[in-house]
Amino acid sequence: MQPNTLPPAIQGASAWLGPEESTKQHWQHALNDEEVRELETAATNCLQASEDLTQIRRSNFLLPTLGPRLREIHAALLQGCGFALIRSLPVRQWSTQLTAAAFYGLGTHLGNPRPQNSKGHVLGHVIDMGLEAKDPNVRIYQTHERQTFHTDSSDIVGLVCLQQAKRGGDSALVSSNTLYNQMRALHPRLAALLFDPIATDRRGEVASGQKPFFEIPVFSWYQGLMSTIYQRQYIDSAQRFEEAFRLTPLHVEALDCFDALANSADLNFLMRLEAGDMQFVHNHTLLHDRTAFEDWNDPSRKRHLLRLWLSSPEARALAPEWAQRYGSVEPGNRGGVMMPATAWQAPLKPQ
Repeated sequence: MQPNTLPPAIQGASAWLGPEESTKQHWQHALNDEEVRELETAATNCLQASEDLTQIRRSNFLLPTLGPRLREIHAALLQGCGFALIRSLPVRQWSTQLTAAAFYGLGTHLGNPRPQNSKGHVLGHVIDMGLEAKDPNVRIYQTHERQTFHTDSSDIVGLVCLQQAKRGGDSALVSSNTLYNQMRALHPRLAALLFDPIATDRRGEVASGQKPFFEIPVFSWYQGLMSTIYQRQYIDSAQRFEEAFRLTPLHVEALDCFDALANSADLNFLMRLEAGDMQFVHNHTLLHDRTAFEDWNDPSRKRHLLRLWLSSPEARALAPEWAQRYGSVEPGNRGGVMMPATAWQAPLKPQ
């Protein structure tokens, strides 16, 4: 793409500035006692029918009071600021099984769960597994190191905090539409390069017939909407494959510019997830990050979050090349790490 043919600047609620957006209340929600009881009842009923969380559906996880509120949150995720924080899930009083069922069931009201790794896990565990982030086959969420700003492979990503780290591990958000606007205004030549089919490493999670990387532009302009996909470490490690799209010095400069803007305190903001907090983020208009952390020595107190990747039936259209990563571009049936021979499962412990 040439700089003079760049799409227009993105307008609306999804193009926000972190310091301003962090002070607003519209994305903050606290569950009341009736809503907590409703979640507990729905989760208990589903577990009595089957302890397999993958059997939970929106249709059998009934939320007559909370459901309409979740519809409003869903609309704000897809068409508004792109993120929400829902507080007050009583994770310290509930068992891990009940918490997982409540979180999973609530998630089905925002989208359909998708597998997060080659094992087919639709319930993920974000915890330090003692692995080395420099290993090209290790996913960074399995370490204690900073993740850097990135997107996940789903329309919506959800987290619930079970336990905090001793220090650090804060969540950071930035609008990818704001990043595009900034690059378009200040560095149009570099912005244009991020519409090239840049290769991203699959980190060893490769299905039959797939390349070990996918090639999707960082900025994807399709049907009048800008969608962003990004994970810098995986872009860099994809260069180990000779057949991958080669990054020129100008591409590297463009990626460095993107990173510098994402890391600007003028554009992003931090939030600390307390135990019982649930965060949901729209991957196509936001990037998220996690700061490095120091964990407790006691294994039972380790930082631990549960994660969902969700595909919304009402999600935006994505360009055909996204099927390389999402398996399909059909709303409600796309995203995740697609390994066809793997049965989907929702483990209650990290694996």
